[in-house]
Parts: sequence; C-alpha cells; structure tokens
Amino acid sequence: MKKIFIVTGEPSGDKLASTVIKKLVKNNPNIKFSCVGGTHLNSLGIDSIFDLKEITYLGFTSVLFNIFKIRNRINKTVKEVIRFNPDILFSVDSPDFTLRVAERVKKINKNIKTIHYVAPQVWIWRESRVKKFKIFIDHMLLLFNFEKKYFDKENILNTFVGHPLLEQNQKSKIDLSSLITEDKKIISIFAGSRNAETNVLLPILCDFIKMMNQKFNDYTFVFHTTDENKNLIINYLKNKNLNNSEVISDENIKSQVLSNSIFAVSKSGTVSLEICNLEIPSIIIYKINMINYLIMKFLIKVKFVNIINIINGREVIPELLQSECNAKEIFKSVVYFLKNPEVMQKQIDSCKITINEIRSKTSSSSEASSILAKYLIS
Repeated sequence: MKKIFIVTGEPSGDKLASTVIKKLVKNNPNIKFSCVGGTHLNSLGIDSIFDLKEITYLGFTSVLFNIFKIRNRINKTVKEVIRFNPDILFSVDSPDFTLRVAERVKKINKNIKTIHYVAPQVWIWRESRVKKFKIFIDHMLLLFNFEKKYFDKENILNTFVGHPLLEQNQKSKIDLSSLITEDKKIISIFAGSRNAETNVLLPILCDFIKMMNQKFNDYTFVFHTTDENKNLIINYLKNKNLNNSEVISDENIKSQVLSNSIFAVSKSGTVSLEICNLEIPSIIIYKINMINYLIMKFLIKVKFVNIINIINGREVIPELLQSECNAKEIFKSVVYFLKNPEVMQKQIDSCKITINEIRSKTSSSSEASSILAKYLIS
C-alpha cells in the first residue's frame, strides 16, 4: 500500500491540504495517510500526530519565545515521518515549520519524495532561500503563475496549479434562515485562524460593531472562524452583549453566508481570495506587536500585504494596518463603502479581473492531486 505523510503548520494549510487529498482518494482509495494537521484533514479520517495549535504561533517574537517547543515538534514530526516511511512527504504552506521538516527528512531518507504546496513567498522576502530548496524539494506546486520564474532560475521542478480557494465547488444547500433574514444585511468578519491573531483583533472588531449599532439597526455581523477558535469568540461576544453577532465554523455554512454578505472585514491572508472570488467588497485589517512589525518592515520588499494589491501594485482593497487598525478607522471605511455602492462595484470589477488572471485553467486541487498520483506510480 502506498503511503503519504502530510505536514501543515496552521488551519489554512490544513484546509488547502484537505482539498487536494479529497480529490486524490477519489481515484486512489488505497493510500495510507498520517499527518500534522487539523480539523479538515481529520474530517477525512486522517489523524494528526499532535494538535496543530502546538505549532501555530504569530510573529517573530512569538516564535522566538516558543522556539524550544517548535524545535521539539519538528524533531517529533521528523521522527514520525521516518518511522511511517511514506512514498511522499506532502508539505503545505508554513515553510518555517514544514520545510524544516522536509529538509531533515530528505537528509535521512533520500527515497522519500518531497512535494511542497504553496511556495514560500520569495517575491516578498528572502529570495535567497530558493537555492537551498533545490537540495531537498523534488517538486514545488505554485499558487500563482508569476512565481515560476524564481524556481525556474534554480532549475527546481515546479508546476503552476492555481489556488484551490478560487475553485467554484458545488456545495450542498443549508437552511440559513436563522442567520439570513430579509430585514438584516450581513457583514462577514474574519478575525484570523490563529489564537494570537484573534486575541488582538477581536476587541477592535467588537468596538467596531458597537459603533455600527449606534448608527444602524439593520446589520448582522457574522464571525467566520475555525472549530478551534469558535468558543473563544462566542464567549467574548457574550461578555460584550452583542446580540446581532453570530459565530460560524462549518465550511458549507461559511461559504453560503459569505456569498450572501454585502461586505466583509477580513484580516490579511488567503481568505481575501475567497472573498474576492465571491465578488464581495471588503477591507483588510491587520495588527501585530511593534517589534514584529519593525522586523517585517525591514525585511519585506513589497508595499502591500494583500495579494490582490501586490499583484496590481496599488491599493485595490483598503488596508488598515497597525495604528490604522482600530475601531474608528474600520467604521469610517465600512460606512464609506456602504454609502457609495459605485465604489464597492469598482472594487469588485478590479478584483474580478485579477482573479481571472491568477486562476488556473483547470481545478487547482485536481492538478495538485494528479501530480501526487504520478509520484505514487513512478
């Protein structure tokens, strides 16, 4: 029986990996799996060797303070991979964890094929890393076509597969009458998949909702989160007596609620592609501690944090970062958009053009799964 070990480092990577594995097992049911993953891979019957929360840290300082825990988990993962002896080590995103595992595994057992999904963003910082990847990565799967030149230059085998979050999947309809009513318009809120992100953004977002409630009475605010963070947000909202706020974690429900939203307030990350793909106007927010911010500002070579803005070289989607990431600024931006439908439409139109440029011609998860399948029979 063929075997694959999947290594992810955070909930978004867990979700991406699951979309590929779902496609793979349809035509290749006799594969044995093990993983470092979360609820999405677990829903496919793949158990994680430890809780994903143990390695999900935000920012340089947080990683530094937990360096021994992370190193311990890298050691454990490498040990389990070698013991499992898979045909393929399938690493997904989170390069500072997943690629460290891949590098060490390759040193110990060169027969294990290493395939990495979601190339490190060398076009943002640390381009010199590419030379090192050549030593231990057999195949790099790219989300964006413009990334190819960085890996072609070092003769690293790579394939543009596109982004799975841009796929239009047929999902079963769910009765959302308890959330969606004719007299209430939905504003979707994404406070991050990591605890550290959520703890920073939640107080700001709740203050924003309070400001909205003082001016309007026809909005429902729906927090999209993970199973791991759901209770944290529910408990916080209860303490704030925000009765027109809901919390959802089911993927089907999240997709349908987002598609029925009139606006979205989202932390920076891959979720912004989902928002754009569903043609929902939005703003981007993000806040980390000042030390992490200064380090990032020094190292990063792009002007924006959102991929749509980076590709366009201009602010298509407003970014409220650091000191601008406060309730008052979020309120002003959201109200401005809601009062100016033509501005919302202009953003939607610009995002649609960009999304079409970066979408793969076929299904991203199908492309990625077919590459995994080829390595299993080679």
